[in-house]
Amino acid sequence: MAASKYVEVAEQVGKKKFTDRNGFHVFVLFLPYGLLFFTFIFLPIVIGMGLSFTYFDVINTPTFAGMNNYITLLTGDEVFMKYVLPNTILYAIVVGIGGYILSFLMAWILAQVTPRARTIYALCMYIPSMSGQLFIQYVWKLIFSGDQSGIANAYLMKLGLISQPIQWLISSDYFMQIMIFVSLWSSMGIGFLSMLSGIMNIDQELYEAAYVDGIKNRAQEIIYITIPSMKPQMLFGAVMSIVGAFNMGWLGVALAGANPTPDYSGQLIANHIDDYAFVRYEMGYASAVSVSLLVLVWICSKVANKLFTEKDEY
Repeated sequence: MAASKYVEVAEQVGKKKFTDRNGFHVFVLFLPYGLLFFTFIFLPIVIGMGLSFTYFDVINTPTFAGMNNYITLLTGDEVFMKYVLPNTILYAIVVGIGGYILSFLMAWILAQVTPRARTIYALCMYIPSMSGQLFIQYVWKLIFSGDQSGIANAYLMKLGLISQPIQWLISSDYFMQIMIFVSLWSSMGIGFLSMLSGIMNIDQELYEAAYVDGIKNRAQEIIYITIPSMKPQMLFGAVMSIVGAFNMGWLGVALAGANPTPDYSGQLIANHIDDYAFVRYEMGYASAVSVSLLVLVWICSKVANKLFTEKDEY
């Protein structure tokens, strides 16, 4: 009887129309996202990889160049090896890792305050990440203006620390430091909110049990309870921090008002791509640099996945 019943059910399933099956419904729901992903992400990546093996000046038909663009990038591009790559690594370490740690610490601190104060403080910290470009165009450029009316120069001269205005945004001695400072100021983005949400959703009984088991201070609480209990949010924050750090080339251009930045002091890989693609119109070489940046981001993302992905235990 049981066998015949299963056969009957299987026949009924087999007689269902194709449009009535769950697989078709899933396909229809996935189709809009799939089309957008293919059109705006997958296809441009494939085209960029293809162009990276060509010489293409936008006007003439691309000509195959083999590995010449990659060889030039590693051996012949002095600006890339001397300025762009070291700047990008420094910026990614300080802003990517530093901003990520700062986001977690601020989220943890806010989790300790009252709900109303937490909401106000979280909003104040999150606003710079949304309005960062407007602040840079008007506020930060006014603060670091190179004349006596610049806020930084005015205060330093008033305090007697300097005798003449400093050209903050055209001096290679200060430009990268200003970029890093402004980036950290606006680093409390969606990753910060996800961490705050993760901390707030941790079961408080875990902390009570941990103190019974021997945890003695807040540092041990963070290491053994907080971080392991919010690995998905930590991973999301890490990925957002990585992508943001490698995608901040616009910041240096906004502050300096031109690409390249003064003496290449704030030149990142994203700026190098824009320079060759939209100033020199060497699309083949710009594509090779873009592929290199993609590989670098992929490696960093794999490291983050390795650190924060929960392993299955059998």
